[in-house]
Amino acid sequence: MKETTVEELKTKRDNSESFILLDVRETHEYYISDIDGTTRIPYDDLKNRYEELNPDDEIITICRTGSSASDAVEFLESKGFESASVLKGGINEWAKKVDPSLVQY
Repeated sequence: MKETTVEELKTKRDNSESFILLDVRETHEYYISDIDGTTRIPYDDLKNRYEELNPDDEIITICRTGSSASDAVEFLESKGFESASVLKGGINEWAKKVDPSLVQY
């Protein structure tokens, strides 16, 4: 499974690269800690909503620590999404290394 580090994600955002940051956390978690510009599809809804995504896009999945996002990548890969990766360490790693204003939980 392909992983994207928080440093790589920051570079992509800083360079305005084209990709989808897919947040698969539950809705209530967005209120705890959030990254601007995400596409939000909770993991439990992904099986019914994955067709909202373009399989040709680069997709970086994100959750709290990376576990659910890894499962999401496996699912997307099974549906033909070849450019899906998981954000290593999730939003907590992002908060720790890139944006300390975000809450780690």
